[in-house]
Amino acid sequence: MKLQNPIISISPILLRVPNRLAVLEIKVTAPASGGDLPVILLSHGHGASNFLSSYRGYAPLVDYYASQGFVVIQPTHQDSKTLALETNGPEGALFWKSRAEDLIFIIDNLKQILSDIKGLNERTNINNIAAVGHSMGGHTVAMLAGMQVYDPVSCKFVGIAEPRINAFVMFGTPGNGEDIAEWASKRYPILKGTEFSKMEREVLVVAGEHDSSNLFSTRSDWRMDAYQASPGPKTLLTVFNSGHMLGGISGYDALETAQTNDENPGTVKFVGEITSDYIRTRFYPENKSWENTTNALLKNEDPKGKIDSKPSVAV
Repeated sequence: MKLQNPIISISPILLRVPNRLAVLEIKVTAPASGGDLPVILLSHGHGASNFLSSYRGYAPLVDYYASQGFVVIQPTHQDSKTLALETNGPEGALFWKSRAEDLIFIIDNLKQILSDIKGLNERTNINNIAAVGHSMGGHTVAMLAGMQVYDPVSCKFVGIAEPRINAFVMFGTPGNGEDIAEWASKRYPILKGTEFSKMEREVLVVAGEHDSSNLFSTRSDWRMDAYQASPGPKTLLTVFNSGHMLGGISGYDALETAQTNDENPGTVKFVGEITSDYIRTRFYPENKSWENTTNALLKNEDPKGKIDSKPSVAV
């Protein structure tokens, strides 16, 4: 029997990180064959689920990315309910700073991580690294792209930009801190310090057309701030008829875990395809996947989304 684009998955891989409250658990999913494989670091959200907000989640995206020739690495951040860590520390419930540090640690140790999986190190191109994140994971990726966060503990703006990452994709990212609602402000005060004006790297921002909640902001377009409030070059993909979970990217049958009210496998497929095309073209500018996808979207009489873009500002 011949399998179509078979993938392999190894988990948990345990990494001891200095000064981290818990061992860093990661999962690696990759094509079973092939070489020159780019890397995607996938940062999960801060959802209320027990396991989707960990390396065990986001299978619809992970499986698709791996089948398309990417090595996908998923960390379990310290805010995951699977770890049940104390949330009253200096970073609060979101462990916002250590999330970005998790991805940097993985990059620092990428060769060693891959060498522990037979044959994968030799098949992977560690110079092509993308960071992809959903919800609080989008906030994490934004920090690596240059977003600043005002830390009320140190009373300083914190930036953790990572130049080794050359493609950024953010799904449902929290918006400007000045427009956050009281409910979210009390529970996640660090989000009040979100500031996009220095996020200068080229980024694809993905937002559901109906991704809004008065618990987070009274502005219906708040989840688009990573595009609207940052300098170019930036691209915004608005996914029609979808909310925060974009059809269920956090896991198969996400509706059964009350993680989404807009479960739609077709939307998930669309999101996976278009974001993988974007990442591939970022790595290989001669590749026309993104151009072909955007052109097809414009010509479609019943498109699943729309794309807006803004160039960098000439100095």
